Amino acid sequence: MAEHIIVTLDGPAGVGKTTLARNIAEELGIAYMDTGAMFRSIGWKLGNVVESVPPAEIEKKLAGFRFSLSGAGAATQLSLNGTPVGDEIRTEEVALLASAVATLPVVRTFLKKTQQKLGSEVSLVAEGRDMGTVIFPAARYKFFLDATPEERARRRYEQLTTAGETPDLKALTDQIRKRDHQDRSRVVAPLRPADDAIIIDTTELDVQGVFAAIMSKLK
Repeated sequence: MAEHIIVTLDGPAGVGKTTLARNIAEELGIAYMDTGAMFRSIGWKLGNVVESVPPAEIEKKLAGFRFSLSGAGAATQLSLNGTPVGDEIRTEEVALLASAVATLPVVRTFLKKTQQKLGSEVSLVAEGRDMGTVIFPAARYKFFLDATPEERARRRYEQLTTAGETPDLKALTDQIRKRDHQDRSRVVAPLRPADDAIIIDTTELDVQGVFAAIMSKLK
């Protein structure tokens, strides 16, 4: 695209941001930045030590982390220190670790600078929790997606079942509610829509329906 643009998609866990962000980036021919994967990667690397290690020590560890993007659309690859990020971060345990590290100011400061640098270099679709409120407040296009915890748990249940796993629907719902509470109640950058964001309730919509609604605004 000739014009440098940033599109932000914010919302709680399990609302479909990742699939939609990839599809939008593909349609526009620009990069896709999975910020959730960035938090997951840090949570995966640091593990539970964040609860006992002082911020200065965490900051020292983060200084050795370098994220990069390559490609565009669905083929965009996020790498950490030159190594592509893969399925190792896509577990429910890592998701909780990601939500935990997201409450740490030292982590958020590090990723804010990293994400803003990437956004200054290329046009991209950024999805996460605070893309439109904190990271890219001047973005031209901002969207906030939401759905009930029950519907988001059902979607995750279907994903895991299709992958051959045997998830517990109630446990998934409880985990999503716990993450919602952590994300919405944290002092630093709580989950909320930007004042100028377009809010879309996806509870009764499929991916194609949400995609069409977003693209109608972009075009």
